[in-house]
Amino acid sequence: MSDQNYTLSSAAARERSLLRNVYIWMAAGLALTGIVAYGVATNPRILQMIFSSQFTFFGIIIAQFGLVLFLSARVMRMSVSTATICFAAYAALTGVTLSSVFIAYTYSSIASTFFITAGTFAGMSVYAVTTRRDLSGLGSYLMMGLIGIIIASVVNIFLKSEAFNWIVSFAGVLLFVGLTAYDTQIIKRWSAEAGAGSDEATFVRLSILGALHLYLDFINLFLYLLRIFGKRR
Repeated sequence: MSDQNYTLSSAAARERSLLRNVYIWMAAGLALTGIVAYGVATNPRILQMIFSSQFTFFGIIIAQFGLVLFLSARVMRMSVSTATICFAAYAALTGVTLSSVFIAYTYSSIASTFFITAGTFAGMSVYAVTTRRDLSGLGSYLMMGLIGIIIASVVNIFLKSEAFNWIVSFAGVLLFVGLTAYDTQIIKRWSAEAGAGSDEATFVRLSILGALHLYLDFINLFLYLLRIFGKRR
């Protein structure tokens, strides 16, 4: 009985440790993104270099998209150092593209929206960890919602409808609130499947992969909330 209790407590400790590591990696990525975004936004030369050339701007977008796909697909086969560099590079590239946020919106509305995002994100994470409800069945619906949001956003580039933009923004908030809870529970399941005997390199790779998922949820939730609550300059 004591051996069984020890095994259960070890698994629980490992789960808490993995979740803690995921949040640490995610927070580090968000901090790097924020620093880079603010640094670029306050440097006229860099801004001019990036946004005056469509080739440069879209080159960064393509590099950012390619890097996140590469990292998502191959992180478990990378060395820890390579995975760390790729995650940091993606966070930095995201900071470059998000520098426009500091130009388009007031600093006070950016700060207030960030805290709203953080509170919402934390609430959904706590719910996902503590609920007994299995959220895995939501995966296909969330994926369909994500595809729908992407298509709707592209369509509205041509429609330029303010009303449609509001609908997409609210839908985006609901989608990434759901994805936050779903991904948190997925990470919790990874911990149970990996077990207490997983090696340190696997543990770090899982932490980076989980951090990438939650980082993307946080960034997108922030951007959709900013479209709702942000005050433009």
